[in-house]
Amino acid sequence: MARYIKKGKSEDEINEADSRVRKTVERIIKDVVLNGDKAVREYSASFDNWVPESFRLTTNQIQEILDHTPDHVIEDILFAQKQIRFFAEQQRASFTDIEVETLPGVFLGHKNIPVNSVGCYIPGGRYPMVASAHMSIITAKVAGVQRIIAFTPPINNKIPEATVCAMHFAGADEIYILGGVQALCAMAIGTNSIKPVDLIVGPGNAYVAEAKKQLFGRVGIDLFAGPTEILVIADETADAEMVACDLLGQAEHGPTSPAALITTSEKLAKETLVEIERQLTILPTADIAGAAWKDYGTIILVSDEQEAVLEADALAYEHVEVLTHNPQYFLDHMTNYGALFLGPETNVAYGDKVIGTNHTLPTGRAARYTGGLWVGKFLKNCTYQRCTPQASVLIGEYAMRLCELEGFAGHKAQAELRVNRYHKILNEK
Repeated sequence: MARYIKKGKSEDEINEADSRVRKTVERIIKDVVLNGDKAVREYSASFDNWVPESFRLTTNQIQEILDHTPDHVIEDILFAQKQIRFFAEQQRASFTDIEVETLPGVFLGHKNIPVNSVGCYIPGGRYPMVASAHMSIITAKVAGVQRIIAFTPPINNKIPEATVCAMHFAGADEIYILGGVQALCAMAIGTNSIKPVDLIVGPGNAYVAEAKKQLFGRVGIDLFAGPTEILVIADETADAEMVACDLLGQAEHGPTSPAALITTSEKLAKETLVEIERQLTILPTADIAGAAWKDYGTIILVSDEQEAVLEADALAYEHVEVLTHNPQYFLDHMTNYGALFLGPETNVAYGDKVIGTNHTLPTGRAARYTGGLWVGKFLKNCTYQRCTPQASVLIGEYAMRLCELEGFAGHKAQAELRVNRYHKILNEK
């Protein structure tokens, strides 16, 4: 039976914090609905001390940023974007439009239609999340979205220039320096200066995640992406240095980022606890990672691989690294995860920044019912149908009886009209 060696905050404590976030977001959304640009500017001034003449960057402003960005930075961005674009293109190629004749004269089909407009949120905050530009904008572009707008917050009252470079090279049609809930509202609700979109995507902090939740329905969203999560599944073949390094590497995202270890080795569990404390003495972001580990860190001891899968699927974490003698077992048996990282040769940082898979992934146990951001999130699978007169009579007779069975008189009338009309036309021939 699984045993907790370390536990993080209780669910009640987490829910209490969520309630405060929810009320703040509700207030901001109502204000933007009523006051548009005025509210957006006021919140930007209040939260980010950022009130430019226009939040949208001009072509000249973007070019100036590109001109004085170091060549090696641009080269690295373009390398990462090449990997992400290639994988997205392979995903897009897996979609095909179909049309089949299911009965003589009955033709059914579907088309994969790109969403018309998308808003991509690229987080800032403590870190300029350059990679998020690749993940959302490029993927939308490959899907065929016609209008892509991208928002990122200022950092320390400055434009995050590397992020702007990434947004530009990824193919954003409009680039805005605006962050937080006010940015999500501008994209979803629209203002006099910002035309709203049909879908908003991208990760963010707890307030951004809550804004997406409350705006869902008014616009589509990719998924509820809250604080990042990492789970490491390890056995006696793993070493504590790597386990601790990878746990803290994600915990540095923020003080509410959960990090968990599931292991069959009590020795590794205890060594990892010691190693985490050692690495926290030298990690530059230890203030954040240490707080996350203290409040949200978990270690679970299990008896075997089968029990590890059960516990891992119950957690349904965003990132799952498998550091065991047989990583394939977890690929074959796990069902609830955002992304798997199989073996010690890869890690979450590869996926977050450069390898090609998307880093916008489900959190908060959403991996039970959805995967992460991918080309398919930007496509609508839309069906259509058509019939010959003979087929309409055949289908219509069944439809009349089935509509009557359910008491839908108006539905029955639609079918009956066609049965009578086309039956008469066919008999006249």
